[in-house]
Amino acid sequence: MARDCEGFSRRDFIKVGSAGLLGLSLPQLLQLESQAQASNGPRPRGRATSVIMIWLAGGPATIDMWDLRPNAPENIRGEFREINTSADGVRISEHLPQMARVMDRATVVRSLAHTIPSHGPATVFMTTGNLPRPTLQYPAMGSLVTRLLPAAPGVPPYVSFTELRNGSAGQAGYLGTAYNPFIVEGAPDTRAGAGGAGTAASLRVRGITLPTGFTLEQLENRDRLLRNFDEGMADIDRNADLVGGLDAFHQQALEILRSDKTRNAFALDMEPLSVRQRYGMTPFGQGALAARRLIEAGVRFTTVSLGGWDTHGQNFVNLRTRLLPQLDQVLSALIGDLGDRGMLENTIVYCAGEFNRTPRINNNAGRDHWARSMAVVLAGGGFRAGYAHGTTDTNGMQPANDPCTPDDVCATIFQQLGIDPHMELQTPTGRPMQLFREGRAIARLIG
Repeated sequence: MARDCEGFSRRDFIKVGSAGLLGLSLPQLLQLESQAQASNGPRPRGRATSVIMIWLAGGPATIDMWDLRPNAPENIRGEFREINTSADGVRISEHLPQMARVMDRATVVRSLAHTIPSHGPATVFMTTGNLPRPTLQYPAMGSLVTRLLPAAPGVPPYVSFTELRNGSAGQAGYLGTAYNPFIVEGAPDTRAGAGGAGTAASLRVRGITLPTGFTLEQLENRDRLLRNFDEGMADIDRNADLVGGLDAFHQQALEILRSDKTRNAFALDMEPLSVRQRYGMTPFGQGALAARRLIEAGVRFTTVSLGGWDTHGQNFVNLRTRLLPQLDQVLSALIGDLGDRGMLENTIVYCAGEFNRTPRINNNAGRDHWARSMAVVLAGGGFRAGYAHGTTDTNGMQPANDPCTPDDVCATIFQQLGIDPHMELQTPTGRPMQLFREGRAIARLIG
């Protein structure tokens, strides 16, 4: 079984969806969400309404991607050269030529830094915007969005095509089970044949897809609904911890299950073949296309991941032949496609990993873990376009200008969603918690 440098395997990733976990059915989860949203009150208006996070699991060598060091010594600058982009003065790796053509629609943050060079805790920091603590699990950004933004009818609010390392990364933390992501199961059809037949049936969201052979007519029967969602519903009805009955939330559950929105979002064969090929006929490419379709359907937050970035050995070979070509095609296609459809203004694209790689190349032609300088890419949602924020020193060791942290970036994303990054929520014990304790929105990132 393949394991990364810290001994984690795919089986170590926490596989948590939403419906059915800890005895909670989809109607109960909907009720919990509704109770939370009812207490939120009015929120400020933002430019963005949704987020697509492209997660590069393993720690990408951003020094070879978005922030090359051409004037550094040979054992730091590496094998790749810079190229010009469509954004004046912004230069990126020669192995990202398609991204170079859309950089006038994107922002690269080059002065990001933190102090956690370990995969699991760094992933938590980057995906929650809070330094991990042993006594508290912070909610992922997608869970916070689920908690604070009203969901569109007929679709789940937070969908993940990946399951991030560490028990709290990507999950709801102190918010509770109701705000965990809905996990996508199956794999997209990546055949290049006419229409990609079979795609619609191969992707599904755990907990809100009817089992094979189970019809909507059967689902209309309340007794059958109760039996299939939660065999313990009778006990819950008797104990009645929740306010009022669950009938209204059964109706919402039926609405999601009846709705064509989620099912149609996965029907990638409905897209022109040219669009599917633009993203690339790979699981990563077709997953990003499905994420765009989910956002069109009303989903608020989606996460799509590409792994394999833990390049302790043969960093340049792996980047050149396998990783950068995929990322280049998929990220540029997503940004371009959202822009062409008029969706980029309201959709934030956030491309990040847990940390950078060491500026100094090791004896295996690889780079090791390095969190003291890193870069991420943002696009859409009112972020400044064609802009590079901050710089690192000559050898890429640390920020030189405009340093910022993961919680600053998260705070800026939430400001663009119209959510006060310093608003307070409560833990189950009633402890008040700011969304991002230390984060401050970065004014210069906003267009």
